[in-house]
Amino acid sequence: MENKHVPVRIEQCAKTYADGTRGLHPSTLDIAPGEVMALLGPSGCGKTTLLRLIAGLEMPDAGSRILFDGQDVTHLPIEKREVGMVFQHYALFPSMTVEANIAYGPKIKGMAPTLRQERVGELVDLMRLNGLEKRLPSALSGGQRQRVAIARAIANQPRVLLLDEPLAALDAKLKISLRDELAELLRRLRITAIHVTHDQQEAFAIADRLAVMHEGRIVQTGDGESLYRNPAHPFVATFLGRVNVLQRTAQNLLNKDIQLADLCLPCPETLLGTDQLLVRPEDIDVSMNRPIGWAQAQVRQRSFMGGRVQLTLGVEGQADMIAEVDRDHTAMVGSIVGIRINPIKLMPGTVTHSQDVPNQP
Repeated sequence: MENKHVPVRIEQCAKTYADGTRGLHPSTLDIAPGEVMALLGPSGCGKTTLLRLIAGLEMPDAGSRILFDGQDVTHLPIEKREVGMVFQHYALFPSMTVEANIAYGPKIKGMAPTLRQERVGELVDLMRLNGLEKRLPSALSGGQRQRVAIARAIANQPRVLLLDEPLAALDAKLKISLRDELAELLRRLRITAIHVTHDQQEAFAIADRLAVMHEGRIVQTGDGESLYRNPAHPFVATFLGRVNVLQRTAQNLLNKDIQLADLCLPCPETLLGTDQLLVRPEDIDVSMNRPIGWAQAQVRQRSFMGGRVQLTLGVEGQADMIAEVDRDHTAMVGSIVGIRINPIKLMPGTVTHSQDVPNQP
């Protein structure tokens, strides 16, 4: 089944509600043809507002522009934008069979019955719904219903596919299974898709790129690995995984160093003005000896986590820190260990002088 490969441009798009609440600050975002873009963030961050503006379910503030393949669709009603939508709660017609649900859009558009049947057959194969064509939604599992919802959304060959928390209603095991299926499907279709989620693992698995949103703004865009390793904003670092916070005193700022127990580490040039530094648990090395250049710490807690062990470390002058080590590591509660942090693994937290991160297209 042929799908359109349409670029999407969101240009200075904003939304202010009647009561004055700003649901979305002016935001710019470019989505390449056939790209899967995740809008990722916690509840209330503006991601669903942005999706609804793209769909045409809400009208943006004056000065906003939404373009599909160069066409300004900002003021077009939803039915003229050629978007497909998949929601959290399926929204299937309960009295229609699987094949009737999938065929509904093409039928409304006046597609000839033979072509319509051919389209339904292709989608039944694509979504692995063979044998379920005559069933009603009530006779399907949650995962099967969501696959029908996706098939129905793409039956009209939309220019853009919009997914609003499509896996949130599923149980944990089914969610992982369907997440992987959806990732594979979108890569095969190469349809331009915008996927709203608050689940970073889901976004990592499904999307080509992520736009991380916070308090109505897009704070950073990029692929999952780049955002995880090189966050440009403290919120991105904390939202995409666990971090330890290292505090720097006024004296540390003056001396251009970082204090870990009795050890002073030189602070990287790019972080000199930062009074809080962040480091991920997997980026702390732990040794049962204390080689030269390693700081001293005491193991306060050891938690076995299958393939890895989590150590809670007491470090003089800092809050307790979490380190992840190999499951065979011999450190036990009470052990005095050496710890090391590679300065290039440090990430910025708060800064001494307020610095807003610019909206990144």
